[in-house]
Amino acid sequence: MIPFLDLQAINAQYREELIEATTRVIDSGWYVLGNEVEQFEKEFAKYCQAEYCLGVANGLDALVLILRAYKELGIMAEGDEVIVPANTYIASILAISENGLKPVLVEPDLRTYNLNPSLIEQHITEKTKAILTVHLYGQVTAMEEINTIAKKYELKVIEDCAQAHGAIYKGKKVGSLGDAAGFSFYPGKNLGALGDAGAVTTSDQDLAVAIRAIRNYGSHEKYKNLYRGVNSRLDEIQAAMLRVKLRYLDIETAARQWIAKQYSDKIKNPLVMLPHLTSPETHVWHLYVIRSSNRHALLSYLQDKEISTLVHYPTPPHHQPAYSSWNKQSYPLSEQLHQEVLSIPISPVLNDNEVNLVVDALNGFKG
Repeated sequence: MIPFLDLQAINAQYREELIEATTRVIDSGWYVLGNEVEQFEKEFAKYCQAEYCLGVANGLDALVLILRAYKELGIMAEGDEVIVPANTYIASILAISENGLKPVLVEPDLRTYNLNPSLIEQHITEKTKAILTVHLYGQVTAMEEINTIAKKYELKVIEDCAQAHGAIYKGKKVGSLGDAAGFSFYPGKNLGALGDAGAVTTSDQDLAVAIRAIRNYGSHEKYKNLYRGVNSRLDEIQAAMLRVKLRYLDIETAARQWIAKQYSDKIKNPLVMLPHLTSPETHVWHLYVIRSSNRHALLSYLQDKEISTLVHYPTPPHHQPAYSSWNKQSYPLSEQLHQEVLSIPISPVLNDNEVNLVVDALNGFKG
């Protein structure tokens, strides 16, 4: 069976360095908000071309805390609206509703699967305060158009970078393309920890100061609390793991991009729709997502060929029980994508033989 993602093999490449990093933390006697977190925050901020990085517990918290900080700073208030893609993973939307804000769903561009800038303005009202854009599957959204709209209406731009670590848009890295960005370092991400972890990047000093306090019980100074904060801190061991793996992120990205090019060049079956690439550096291929009008048959066919696949994602957010008040709403493009998309294996440890087996299998699909 060709695995969808072999995390054991990915991390085995760095086994000795990871053990050394873990040992360093254990021997230090300091396990929360210490030197490893401080150094990772500096290194990741520099990598993302941002002024600040704040390590937090996970990717969802990163988005939640950005919006919470904007509320604490008086930039947003309960009931304000945030524009968000209709076809995103539900975490992007949960972060908005968790803060008492209203998610406003906007359909994607059917080529890139990202938020369609041409549809944004018709959804802007006097209550709109931000655009939360998602670099879905690892490809950067059309940020120039989105930032132009945001400037026109004085909106904040928040990047959900959970799938796009290291992607480049017009010479700048994700994490520095808007006002703030949230990252997930869940183990399966392109930059994955060995547990849950996340971060916020921003060049807004006031926002960074607020998030730094809110993540730590609202405390900016020991036993002094500016805010009614939460406990959402990146721990020392995960920070140490991430420092090791950050050094290899660009190498792993290049491997993913090479595999994606093999797929895109060699898969010729008209029954399989390949992903659209805006430019090579804008996509880091967290997922290689194909489409088929007969996905169930294709999934079963690949399973018989011992090729693992996943569906990202089978049910759109507006059809989830968690948002039952939206269940009768219609977002036809999102619904079409959720019925057709299928993710095939892509990872930095996938070998040439496995890539060719996937290509041959897809070219042999008869529908």
